[in-house]
Amino acid sequence: MARYALVTGGSSGIGEQYVRQLAAEGRNVVVVSNRDEENRRVAEATTAEFGVQVVPLTIDLAEATAAEQIFAFCEERAIEVDVLINNAGMLLFNQLERTDPARIDTIIALHCTTPTKLCQVFAPAMRARGDGHIVLMSSVTAWTPYPTISHYAATKAYLRSFGQSLWYELRGAGVTVTTVYPSAVDTPFYSLSDNARRWLRRLGAMLSAEEVARMALRAMHRGRRRCLPGVLTKIEAAICAVLPAWALLPVLRIPAVRRILDRI
Repeated sequence: MARYALVTGGSSGIGEQYVRQLAAEGRNVVVVSNRDEENRRVAEATTAEFGVQVVPLTIDLAEATAAEQIFAFCEERAIEVDVLINNAGMLLFNQLERTDPARIDTIIALHCTTPTKLCQVFAPAMRARGDGHIVLMSSVTAWTPYPTISHYAATKAYLRSFGQSLWYELRGAGVTVTTVYPSAVDTPFYSLSDNARRWLRRLGAMLSAEEVARMALRAMHRGRRRCLPGVLTKIEAAICAVLPAWALLPVLRIPAVRRILDRI
């Protein structure tokens, strides 16, 4: 069986950077997302640039059986996954009672159900071989309550707990589990002008997708249990970890914040 890295949400943003940087290491890659045209574009461009095998797989990762379908695809093609990057996700700004229930189902499936099941189906072979890497994309929002993205932050908190627990389960088996906690990343998640993006990157308040993927893969290769990309992300996580929930209440009473909440 040929060895491959598998990247969910690999057709754009951080996921595409994972694909490119893994290919630059000489790894074959399976690119998974629900965007067929973009999957093929990334696969063709990466193969042409790095000379590795890049296989596109178009599937809705929010489907209940997505993990089983991905596993069957790999088994049928004799693909041995030794790097599993659980990257697919979505960011949704809204108060809970105003959120479409279907969107809640999607975000829970993308961030919780499918990553958990992918680890369940691929980890046994990694354990049997005595080597492998698993990466889970959480968020700095996993460290404290975040009104207006309560569903997003809660699912990222799930990944934080799941990643830590899985690390203990696979410790000593030669399989690393690295959970990544990025803060703001320059991806299509944020509707910002190019000028605003440039200034945020210069200030260090926003990282590029390339930087996040690079730091996450470095942590993965070093066998680290967690990765907080960037100095400001580490500071933010440290503050959030000790900040009591009631400290958010005065912020929510600021008129500008209340206007934002009322518009969502």
